[in-house]
Amino acid sequence: MTTRNKATDKSNGSLAVETIGLTKIYDTILAVDELNLGIKKGELFALLGPNGAGKTTAINMLSGLLKPTSGTAEVMGYDINRQPFKVKEVIGVSPQETTLSERLNSLENLDLIGRLHGIEPERLKTWSRLLLETMGLEKRAKDQVRKFSGGMKRRLSIALALIHNPEVIFLDEPTLGLDPQARRAVWEYIAGLKGDKTILLTTHYMEEADFLADRIGIIDEGKIVALGTPQKLKAEKLDTHTMIIKAWNLTQKVVADIKKRYAQVEVDGGQMTVTDKYISFEKIVDQLHSNGALVRSAYFKEPTLEDVYLKITGKELRE
Repeated sequence: MTTRNKATDKSNGSLAVETIGLTKIYDTILAVDELNLGIKKGELFALLGPNGAGKTTAINMLSGLLKPTSGTAEVMGYDINRQPFKVKEVIGVSPQETTLSERLNSLENLDLIGRLHGIEPERLKTWSRLLLETMGLEKRAKDQVRKFSGGMKRRLSIALALIHNPEVIFLDEPTLGLDPQARRAVWEYIAGLKGDKTILLTTHYMEEADFLADRIGIIDEGKIVALGTPQKLKAEKLDTHTMIIKAWNLTQKVVADIKKRYAQVEVDGGQMTVTDKYISFEKIVDQLHSNGALVRSAYFKEPTLEDVYLKITGKELRE
């Protein structure tokens, strides 16, 4: 029998998504390894991880596109193995690879998916126009999708995931390929859904996860290796501090003296970066002054989610 880990909220009534020992093996590759996870109703949960970590495989199992090798999951109380069609009724999916009908226009794509979900025609027409306006596509409503840029296709894919007003939304790399303005517009729309919808988001944009997520799970080699709010992860996972100093007269003697006292010291022109478990602001400044350096500015660098991510998953490229 599979046991749940501490990440799983055992109060099923509060959960929109619960995975129980969810596992997927491709031949000899273990893609998702005994995943136990609980996502609360109304929560925006970001799943982060390197390429091949198991993010998309997990979403594909939750949405019924892949059969688990073992284990199961429930989405709004429906079991993905025993009630896949019920699961599909309550979810919307924007996949990593857009699946659009290229020779249909935006409205026709939305109309097609909306009718498959049995949406009443007048309501479908109104909702489609609203979604296109929200995604900045209203002026291209009657243009064939094959003429769209990659970013426009991503926005239309999100609209398709929302057309039937699902309770749970899976967004796999939803802003991939968008320019900064379009990405920010999509962020604001997604943020507005929090509380009303449950959202599982995968992304490689750390700023996106930090801005949007209530909680973050970092997955590596098919397992959750870190879990918590962005603030909690930054506070718990980074046990060093970094100080940035801009100064004149950073001579070899000045730098050598600092390097004797702290774990990591880097100098780039007139800027020194000091990293260690314990750093005294006053001591470093006094030490620099006593050695003849003139400090122009000094401050502690706030930890970022990217710092946490790289510490946990490593900096090497992986495919």
